[in-house]
Amino acid sequence: MGNLIRFDWAMKRLLRDKSNYVVLEGFLSTLLGEDLHICRFLESESNQKDATDKFNRADILAEDTKGRLIIIEVQNNRELDYFHRMLYGVSKTVSEYINIGDAYNKVRKVYSINIVYFELGQGSDYVYHGKTVFRGLHDNDTLRLSLRQQEVFSGKYAGDIFPEYYVLKVNDFNDMAKTPLDEWIKFLKTGEIDDTATAKGLPEARERLRVDAMTVAEKQAYDREMEALRYQRSVIQTGWIEGHAEGKAEGRAEGRAEGKVEGKAEGLAEGRAEGEMNAKMEMAKKMKDSGMSVDTIIAITGLSEADVNSL
Repeated sequence: MGNLIRFDWAMKRLLRDKSNYVVLEGFLSTLLGEDLHICRFLESESNQKDATDKFNRADILAEDTKGRLIIIEVQNNRELDYFHRMLYGVSKTVSEYINIGDAYNKVRKVYSINIVYFELGQGSDYVYHGKTVFRGLHDNDTLRLSLRQQEVFSGKYAGDIFPEYYVLKVNDFNDMAKTPLDEWIKFLKTGEIDDTATAKGLPEARERLRVDAMTVAEKQAYDREMEALRYQRSVIQTGWIEGHAEGKAEGRAEGRAEGKVEGKAEGLAEGRAEGEMNAKMEMAKKMKDSGMSVDTIIAITGLSEADVNSL
């Protein structure tokens, strides 16, 4: 284990302290390419109105000094529909933070920043940025705001009003930090900060996120969660490999028997899903037997409360 606290654990506890805003502001400023300052943290759990709501709360929901909303979410578990989850989370946030009767110009600009520790989609890069662009079908021009709209909404193009998304595929980073953003990505991946790293917020993170500065209770809680995460990744990876192999074999057999490619794809998908679910349940049982709370198990595994209580 490194001598620095993992960024996702720090987000839930340490970085919400106003004295530590500088660390998170450094990360956001480096990623967004502008000098960004946090005004306050918002209670993201309020977005989940009841147990049937599909929105899994963000790790952090913040408001900057310009009134923009920033969602930061860290996800360790492989999720096939994660892109849909990103879309729903942003849509939910937009609708939550406009009052009934307000004019549409009160809709907030939202940035969705997703730090994922699994393979999401297909691509060779490790940082992706997505935004809305209105492009002409005939002239290929980009739809701009009127001069009056530019004054009021502080943007140049129509798409500037819409949410923007960032996906950081941390595990795909090659550990060679060449830019300030690379220095941050390396920290997110390894929990380490090079002595030569100077990206905004990292010098403060190096000092304020030291493991040896934690209280005994914090250190024990941190060690338990890190061990649970390591075990989770190992079990899920094993379950995925086994499910992949079994599903592939069954899919091939079924595909040959029926003469359909669909058999292979269906068998592979079912094998993966069953393998991952079994791995999560096995891990949750061991965590429950060790005395870990149901809420913590749900947060780490992504299982439902009913699944955990059934163990």
